[in-house]
Amino acid sequence: MAFLLRVELPDVPGSLGALATALGGAGADIEAIEIVERSPDGRVVDDVLLELPPRVMPDALITACHALDGVKVAWISRYNAGANLSMDLEAVERFTEDPKQAVAQLVEVIPSTFRTDWAMALHRVEGEPVVMSKSATAPELVPEAAAWLGIRSAKVLRDVPEWDSMVLAASPARDRHGDGFVVVAGRHGGPEFLASELARLGHMVSLAASVQTV
Repeated sequence: MAFLLRVELPDVPGSLGALATALGGAGADIEAIEIVERSPDGRVVDDVLLELPPRVMPDALITACHALDGVKVAWISRYNAGANLSMDLEAVERFTEDPKQAVAQLVEVIPSTFRTDWAMALHRVEGEPVVMSKSATAPELVPEAAAWLGIRSAKVLRDVPEWDSMVLAASPARDRHGDGFVVVAGRHGGPEFLASELARLGHMVSLAASVQTV
């Protein structure tokens, strides 16, 4: 059973090894570790993809992490996007393979690249928001989407009552023809999007817009 663990720990030699040892001792089989963000105060946020046997409960991992000095679990949940962490370069390669479908391909890879549950791209048609493309698990469009089309930079979206159980981020861009669109991504229950994730999302959406040829 695949789980994704987001953990904050001291950015010092040996801390990652101690974390891996603790998780292994709790019964986890680590598949991949990716650095999400480093902070100026000497802390680092990592995403850890791991497999747990049925007999091991996720709470055991939290206990193992919190037994280490300076380690804090930010989030743990089942990981439904597949047993791998898709790196940014792999995502870029995916949506540059077919420039005519660059934005649609980006929407498809956002869940695995950013560990979200879904993504969708929106644009305006006769003043109303319309879905350009969306991942298979994306929810129905909500009325608040009209306001998102006016955002100027990547940001966290709040106060969306119909999606109140989700953590949302959105990023705008313009394609080669000057037509604007917005990509929105959501996580059920968390964790919050970090500043580094918003920056990555904004960069990737802009890149896909520049690649799109139609």
